[in-house]
Amino acid sequence: MTTWERFESEAADLASAVKARFEAAETHVLATLRRDGSPRVSGSEVGFRGPDLLFGSMANAVKALDLRRDGRCAIHAHPYRGGDAKVAGVAVEVTGPEQDRATGSESPAGSHVFRLDVHEAVITAVEGDELVVRLWRPGHPVETFRRK
Repeated sequence: MTTWERFESEAADLASAVKARFEAAETHVLATLRRDGSPRVSGSEVGFRGPDLLFGSMANAVKALDLRRDGRCAIHAHPYRGGDAKVAGVAVEVTGPEQDRATGSESPAGSHVFRLDVHEAVITAVEGDELVVRLWRPGHPVETFRRK
């Protein structure tokens, strides 16, 4: 499992920029997969706790049911100046006492908490007359792509 902490240790500058984008707004866009494989987008909040990026859901919300069936997902930070940040990976549900430890409090009855097994992180920004994409994947250096 690739934690947020590992991302920070392998690509500190990019992780800091991505985290700042997520902390700039309260809600973000979570993409999950429906049973038939088509995409579903939902609002979600994220938090950084210990080594993990966490996000949650109300009890039995369709996004939680999607993630329980197939954890593949992506989270797009609320659009804002300074770059467009996205993370993708596999959601792993945190349950029982571990859920309360992860959130730092007692979670509402039936709520769902997921940690992200990070498979990639991207920040896209306009710099001068170029679109600049910075991509990180576990075990690889940050790649930068420039497009005019």
